[in-house]
Amino acid sequence: MSQYSAGAAFRQAVQQESPLQVVGAINANHALLAKRAGFKAIYLSGGGVAAGSLGLPDLGISNLDDVLTDIRRITDVCDLPLLVDADTGFGSSAFNVARTVKSMIKAGAAALHIEDQVGAKRCGHRPGKEIVSKEEMVDRIKAAVDARTDPNFVIMARTDALAVDGLDAALERAVACVEAGADMIFPEAITDLEMYATFAKAVKVPVLANITEFGSTPLFTVDELRSADVGLVLYPLSAFRAMNKAAENVYTALRRDGTQKNVLDTMQTRMELYESINYHDFEQKLDALFAAQKSK
Repeated sequence: MSQYSAGAAFRQAVQQESPLQVVGAINANHALLAKRAGFKAIYLSGGGVAAGSLGLPDLGISNLDDVLTDIRRITDVCDLPLLVDADTGFGSSAFNVARTVKSMIKAGAAALHIEDQVGAKRCGHRPGKEIVSKEEMVDRIKAAVDARTDPNFVIMARTDALAVDGLDAALERAVACVEAGADMIFPEAITDLEMYATFAKAVKVPVLANITEFGSTPLFTVDELRSADVGLVLYPLSAFRAMNKAAENVYTALRRDGTQKNVLDTMQTRMELYESINYHDFEQKLDALFAAQKSK
């Protein structure tokens, strides 16, 4: 029997759906909801881990173990291939990058993206970003590629150079990363649709468009991105933002009204939750166990 490869499943999804919609799942429950909605791949955001799991800003504060915990929780219950934000590789050397790659494969991830910001990184849509040299970024990609224990695991190179040094510099870095072994390219904070087509033509590997809300990139549609030869469309925190706003509204209503009656229509019902987590399957097994014990 051949061993299952999450990376191979991710590559197949990219080939079958053009462009592949990759939706952010902040936790295992959201991963199951994404699967029920019909998505073929999911994403774990570094900013989401920082804000959602730790309550901290996305400024390089969270570490590899924080991310691995959320990867394992997701991959334990959901078989959709998972793309993971690896920030700058969680360390300053090739050894750190290698450890990150091996650990994420072992935890069940299908792919990661690693970026060219300095260690004290920022959200890709914030001002004041600093990037490392092209040579250092290339070394990060080489270290990641060499560390793969599954040759199908996807190494995606993210460059933040557009906002720092301009389009030509970003293209040059992207091409250099592909030459170093990157399987896919993630140009961050793109401001114009035609830029994606320019990247796709230059790198000749799948290009990811990060369609995050309230950032530098317009909310291009799938059809628009397909016309620009985009291979993957990422929605990193859409459900997370909606979840946060819903929670805030419920807390406000409870405190203001002294009851949740006025916000019930905004809630997932008990039965809807049970369906999404397959609660009844677990309960039936428990009932059968109890029945077997009583019959002894």
